[in-house]
Parts: sequence; C-alpha cells; structure tokens
Amino acid sequence: MSEQVLKIAIVGHTNTGKTSLIRTLARERSFGVVEDRGGTTRQVEVIRLPAGAGRVIELYDSPGLENAPELLEWLDAAAARRHDGPDRIRRLLDDGQARQRFDHESRVLGLMLEVDVALYVVDTREPVLEKYKDELTALNLCARPIVAVLNFVAQPSSREAEWREALARLTLHTVLAFDAVLRDPATEFRLFEKLRSLLDPFSTLLDSWIEQRARQEQERLQAGLVAIAGLLVDLAGWRELVPAGDAVTRQAAMQARVRAREQACVETLLDLYRFGREDCDDAGLPLNEGRWAADPFDANTLHEHGIRSAGYLGLGAGAGAAFDLMTGGLSLGAGTLAGTAGGAGAGLLQTFGRSLRARVRGEVDLVIDEPTIRLVASRQLELLDALVRRGHASQTPVRLADRSRWQQARLPRPLRQARVNPGWSSLARETSASPGREAAIESLAGILSDHSP
Repeated sequence: MSEQVLKIAIVGHTNTGKTSLIRTLARERSFGVVEDRGGTTRQVEVIRLPAGAGRVIELYDSPGLENAPELLEWLDAAAARRHDGPDRIRRLLDDGQARQRFDHESRVLGLMLEVDVALYVVDTREPVLEKYKDELTALNLCARPIVAVLNFVAQPSSREAEWREALARLTLHTVLAFDAVLRDPATEFRLFEKLRSLLDPFSTLLDSWIEQRARQEQERLQAGLVAIAGLLVDLAGWRELVPAGDAVTRQAAMQARVRAREQACVETLLDLYRFGREDCDDAGLPLNEGRWAADPFDANTLHEHGIRSAGYLGLGAGAGAAFDLMTGGLSLGAGTLAGTAGGAGAGLLQTFGRSLRARVRGEVDLVIDEPTIRLVASRQLELLDALVRRGHASQTPVRLADRSRWQQARLPRPLRQARVNPGWSSLARETSASPGREAAIESLAGILSDHSP
C-alpha cells in the first residue's frame, strides 16, 4: 500500500512567524531557526508528521517573501493569457535571470506548485500594505488553496480586523487566528478542520490526524496528572521515626529529598510536553540551576501562595517536623512546625499514639505538613497549565499563573489515606508495588483533573 502524503507549505512575508508555526504544530522546538529578525530561513525545509495507517503530513518551511511588487510586475509582463497563472509561474522558474533576481520568491513559488495547500502567515501587528496584497496575488497564481493564519493577534498592536477586511477583498475567506507562541489546542484543531473542508481527497487523512492529536492531548494531560499525583502521595506518605538527637540532621535530609522529588516531577512534565530544562532557565517558574529557587520550606513562600497555616506555632519549614505537644513540645528551631494536637491536622492526630510511643523511646516522628503538600500541588498544577498552553516557538520563559490552588482545602481522601500508609511513599524507603498506592494515585489524578487546564 502506497503512502498518502499531504503537503502543506508555510509561506508569507519575512519574519511573520512561519518557522514558529511549524514548531508549534509539530511539537518540535528545535526545528529551524527562530530569531527576531528577517531572513533567517533561506532554504525550503520539511518536517514529516505521521498521521497513522500509512498517512503522513509534511510541513514545508519557506524563505520569506521580500520583493513582491517587482515580482508581480514581472509576472504580469510575462502573461500570455489572462488566466494562465501556473504557466506564468513556470516561465519565471525557467528563466535563469529571473530566478536569480527573485531568489527567495522563486523558491516559494516553486514549492507552491508542488504542495496541496498553503498556510499564508500574517503578522497582524503590521499595517496592511500593498506589498502584502501583491504577495497573495502572486501566490494565488499557483492555483493552490490558501488558508490565512493571523499571527500575534493577542498583542495590543494587532490589526486583526483590518487584515480580515483586506483578505476578504482579495477573496481569501478561509482565515484563522492562531498564535504560535501562546498555544490553544482548540484553535489547532480548528485549523486542521478548515484544511479538511478545502481538501476532499485528504479528508480521511485529516480525520485520522485530528483524532490522533485529540487522543495524544488527553493522554499527555492524564500522564501529567498521574505524575503530580504520585509526587503528592510520596509527600503525604512520608513518615520517619528518628532518634531525637538526630532530628535536625534528618529533617534537612528530608527537605532535600522533597526538593529532589519535586524537581523530578517538573522534569517529567517538561518531557511530556517535549520541552527541556533550557525552557525554564531564568524563567518566572521559580527554578534556579535546575532547583526550585522559592524554598517550599520557607514561611514567606507559603504566604505568597495564599496558603494558610493557622493552628501552627512558629511558622517555618513547611516540610519540617510536626510534633504533638504531648510528646514534650520538642522544638527544632525556626525550621520546625510545632503544632497543637488540634491544629496539627487530621493526618497527625491519627499518629498521636505512635508519636507518644516514639517519645517514650526517645524518638521523633517526622512528617511533611499539609501546607507544604498544598503548595507543591499548586505549583505543579500551575506548571502543567503553563505547558499545555506554551507554543514550541516561544522564546520567553515559562511563567506561572498568578494564582494558587487548594488554599484552604482539606487534603483529598487519597492523601489522607497515604498519611496512614507510609509504605506508599518512596521518599523514606524503596517502595514495592502496592495496589493501595496505585489506586490512590489514580483516584487523586481524577480529583486533580478538576483543577487542571
């Protein structure tokens, strides 16, 4: 069975975001060169996207059009008949001097004759000039369907309405606003639905592609929620009995493992959405050299996220040790949460007997407190939200939304269960497969979906 290939050319004026569009559609941040200057794409480049069952979509990047007015004059002078558009293009391509004179334009027009459809990318921040109209007029001579993609419509300087009117006057009515940097999955699906309406021979291929993309989008989101749920179960289930004299040292080790576990989840989410650590360097995401710069054990961090810690005395290390006062009111300094029996939370009350027995033996029961768990959940959900909407052409850092989740919420049931099942946590020990742990993670992922993008 032969392979069915849909060829799509990405065309337009120089520096309108053509390569950026391909990066986002292909989920490939390394494709081509994206810079804030014109002429960075010199040759035609292609990337292949498998669409299932022997079907492929090919996206062709192209040089920017730069000299459309003179090009159109040449094409008009070469006209033998009124309606011989493709023949005029071929005459241009067969003329060595003309090809040299209109180097970029010749590459684009030659590509247009070989593809099935073109996406004409518009920088809506630019005024509607005659040269852009000339570009579309020349492209229309290739007799290929064209979809106008309006880029940068979210910018304050966007002239979207002017561009829509100008495109309509050129009889180009298949238009879609699509920001290659601020990704919207729904808009991407609408783009391919518009292509399907123009390309009957490729309707089955495009149906397959749309279905595949929708499935992958959901699977990727679910995998992200499961990764976050696993992290939270690990935190909630941490419980370690340590000699009282070693509590300070063991607390610091616990904090380090929590930070490392949280960072592992960050990297999992970045990998799921095909981003890398470099996408977070110097970003609004509180990372510093691959670590969270905003210490999750710091009282100010908890306060900035709007997480209440009422009922705790001496607010300090969010993942510090929590002690029932009946065990002796032991304090480990500013890095410790010392709570009353009523204020330490349901998870700690359930361990009162254990803590008292530990006190008799001269031991301390280390746990991770609820404010820290809520803070970590909030940060991870915000990161997931940002990655879902981040285009692969983005040159700016990932920035978290200015909000927090679970501010005053009681921990969900799966995490309360993890509190009394420390064997579920992989932080203090190697954890063997546990049906209870897996069920808790699955259940928690479903709960987190209510807070997801």
